[in-house]
Amino acid sequence: MTAPGRRSSTFTRLLRHGFTDASAAERLLDSAELMPVRNDPVLLEALGATADPDQALLGLVRLLEAQPDPTARRELLDTLIAAKPLRDRLLGVLGASAALADHLARHPRDWHALVTYEPRDLHPGVEEFERGLAEAGDPVSLRVAYRRCLLSIAARDVCGTTNVAETAAELADLATATLRAALAIARAAAPEDAALCRLAVIAMGKCGGHELNYVSDVDVIFVGEAVDGADEGKALRAATKLASHMMRVCSETTVEGSIWPVDANLRPEGRNGPLVRTLSSHLAYYQRWAKTWEFQALLKARPVAGDIELGEEYVTALEPLVWQAAERENFVADVQKMRRRVVENIPAAEVDRELKLGPGGLRDVEFAVQLLQLVHGRADASLRSGTTLDALQALAAGGYVGRQDAVQLDDAYRFLRSMEHRIQLYRLRRTHLVPEDDADLRRIGRSLGLRADPVAELTREWRRHTAVVRRLHEKLFYRPLLDAVAQLAPGEARLSPEAARERLVALGYADPAAALRHLEALASGVTRKAAIQRTLLPVLLGWFADSADPDAGLLNFRKVSDALGKTPWYLRLLRDEGAAAENLARVLSAGRLAPDLLMRAPEAVALLGDGDAGGLGPRGRDHLEQEILAAVGRADGAVQAVTAARGVRRRELFRTAAADIVGSYGTETHPAEADQGALVDLVGAAVSDLTAATLAGTLRAVVRDGWGEDLPTRFAVIGMGRFGGHELGYGSDADVVFVHEPREGVDEREAADAANKVVSEMRRLLQIPSADPPLLIDADLRPEGKSGPLVRTLKSYEAYYRRWSLVWESQALLRAEPVAGDADLGRRFVELIDPLRYPARGLGDDAVREIRRLKARMEAERLPRGADPKLHTKLGPGGLSDVEWTVQLMQLRHGHAEPGLRTTRTREALAAARAAGLIPGEDAETLDEAWVLATRVRNAVMLVRGRAGDTFPSDGREVAAVGRYLGYGDGMVGDMLDAYRRTARRARSVVEELFYGG
Repeated sequence: MTAPGRRSSTFTRLLRHGFTDASAAERLLDSAELMPVRNDPVLLEALGATADPDQALLGLVRLLEAQPDPTARRELLDTLIAAKPLRDRLLGVLGASAALADHLARHPRDWHALVTYEPRDLHPGVEEFERGLAEAGDPVSLRVAYRRCLLSIAARDVCGTTNVAETAAELADLATATLRAALAIARAAAPEDAALCRLAVIAMGKCGGHELNYVSDVDVIFVGEAVDGADEGKALRAATKLASHMMRVCSETTVEGSIWPVDANLRPEGRNGPLVRTLSSHLAYYQRWAKTWEFQALLKARPVAGDIELGEEYVTALEPLVWQAAERENFVADVQKMRRRVVENIPAAEVDRELKLGPGGLRDVEFAVQLLQLVHGRADASLRSGTTLDALQALAAGGYVGRQDAVQLDDAYRFLRSMEHRIQLYRLRRTHLVPEDDADLRRIGRSLGLRADPVAELTREWRRHTAVVRRLHEKLFYRPLLDAVAQLAPGEARLSPEAARERLVALGYADPAAALRHLEALASGVTRKAAIQRTLLPVLLGWFADSADPDAGLLNFRKVSDALGKTPWYLRLLRDEGAAAENLARVLSAGRLAPDLLMRAPEAVALLGDGDAGGLGPRGRDHLEQEILAAVGRADGAVQAVTAARGVRRRELFRTAAADIVGSYGTETHPAEADQGALVDLVGAAVSDLTAATLAGTLRAVVRDGWGEDLPTRFAVIGMGRFGGHELGYGSDADVVFVHEPREGVDEREAADAANKVVSEMRRLLQIPSADPPLLIDADLRPEGKSGPLVRTLKSYEAYYRRWSLVWESQALLRAEPVAGDADLGRRFVELIDPLRYPARGLGDDAVREIRRLKARMEAERLPRGADPKLHTKLGPGGLSDVEWTVQLMQLRHGHAEPGLRTTRTREALAAARAAGLIPGEDAETLDEAWVLATRVRNAVMLVRGRAGDTFPSDGREVAAVGRYLGYGDGMVGDMLDAYRRTARRARSVVEELFYGG
């Protein structure tokens, strides 16, 4: 009978010892199996020290229930109470692993494997594990023996007898012994095959690197040779049978489950290649066909089973090729591709919980170490370790990685691997996801020694270590370069000039000597400026290397720093505002236009400080016009006034280009803009508004300088073409027509002379050579084109359009919109032209035929000689002209009846046509996609080359930079061009039907 108050006392004690379900624990302690030791304080203390006391107690009761008789049960209890090593090991495993608790319940005598506590038992190797597996003669018994060995590894791990690196090495040794046992089973089943061949099993990946997880695919490669006198073909078939059988022994599910999958997909040609090859066949493949990642994989190759001599020959033969990989022609592109974290295939909801592949995860550390090994291991044999932490230590010792960086990275890697081990140990399932359930997080936290608040502490430590990896991942490559040129700490190991050159070449720098000179100029010395640069440059260099032209990025950064280095806010901005430094790196390495704009007024770098949401956001036309008109009002004379207006234009062009680049590339905190149309609209609206404001300011300056406040004639500027459509690109001219109307009592000739002088002076002032880019005014879309007068009165336009207007002029007027000058006159001009561009009866057949004829003639005559029509964004099939003429034909035909079509903007008109049922939705999407892509390409060409172009550049670096802007990684230029052709081809088929056939 329970004494009064006893339950509450025991209940409290259980809670104090870490039990979460004290009632259930009390019932288990009252069970017949535990009655003899129920009140023993040693047991409760030991349970409370486990990762999950509730789970440990339940597992212990199940193990006792599974004992074959009372004598065996008593033996277990006596040993448990008397022997602390067994108590800690057994309860530690039961509290950390439900899967191993299940194994012990099925095999209740296996607890004896935890009793031994001798020095040799503390760190067993392959031989000890082979002895543990020696009696396994079939797949089922092999699994039981494997779990028994795993039990001892887990016990040492959770008790802290071994650290995470030692545990991973033991798991790799157990895998080696298991592969050997599985191969022995396969050989025993087919002795005739075994007699024909030599078969070597090469461990790859984490097994080869001696750093295996609890549950992981075991990566292998097979090498086979015929024994003396045997036919090679028969020998390879025999070796393939043995290899296949060995893989099945490990991988297949039995009544005891499986061990782990054996994965041979790292072999030449992957799963499409033969499972077993001869050594000469392997060598031929790696010499001719292998990719950089395949040499990276070979860093961890290690013979583990079968014919070890043959395996050693394999490693010896391929080792020179591994260390020559950095000299391969495509190494830089491959490295840049591999350097980007591959998280696209991780579901969005899981990215933040991914220990292995997520940002700041294990893969980041492993890749960084392996890349540095490939770059520097050719000349330094001390770096040639397959084990991540050993290689990291060697890199630090040789000066290839900063010592403090290496220590922090080592700590982070060990913590993340420990988390991974504990997560996998629970169910013995392959996973790299941090669980979301608090009970799971509590168990993991307690198993890692975090006892005060396990969930909060675990989450905090995990995030801290992940942040360390993310911060150091790029610095790891670049900080030693700065140490090499700055030479501030005598006696410290540092990169040699040759090693620094090798690293820069490997990371994409075409002129490493110049890059080192820039680094030396920026980072040398003991000034505060140099110290801040040494802090900034490791990260900036990584962002430069992420572009198509790292050399240009670094050179431009030096130029900006030279210009602003003495300005107190410049380096402080880059250091203290996270967005500014990355935005600047993207802008300086994305092409010529933005850096050119910035170099003319480097103080504009301040715009980058507030990130996407503030400093780079486009300013509206009213705001721009107000600023420009105020600057014009303060200026002395028209020249100074227009110079001020052009200065604002230059600054705002830089703002727009920077926003476009940052949105296209993305940053570490903001992914690239997924909606390409939004980026096109941003640029088109911003540049068009800026051009309109600049014209308004120039008009004000010219009028004030020549006539005071009032011109003798009302004057308006009408935007045409892309300008009127709010679709200007960086290199677009301003297409306009000019209209005036003499004021009352003013002679028409005087008014016309004044209007012509205004136009002439505006054009002159906007093209005066200066530090600011010119703004070219093109009035060729006026009536009669170049043959007609430059400026007409509103009445003259009315008379011309009534008598002489041609259908192409009506089409051109679809894009007409007042942009500057007298607003009322601009409004009346629009009223005048609306009946022409939206005719009440639509278009007659003759007019439609004329438009089609003009379009065909333009395609035939205006395409530049030698240009590839399929890649010409303006005049090629499926290009801008195709889409715009198709949309404009619909506007001319249906604009009078459909108000939505009365817009100067192509995309708006296309959407309105779709809403009105004039074009099927799928066709509208096809045309919109093609128009947006062609516009993006033209913008990219201007950003990259600094001058306008309608087709892709021929220079390799330039076309790669266009690809990066469009979202294509390194080595994907062909994919980009194919995608453009495919998009344009689909659009052309729609145009053929709607424009030519409809």
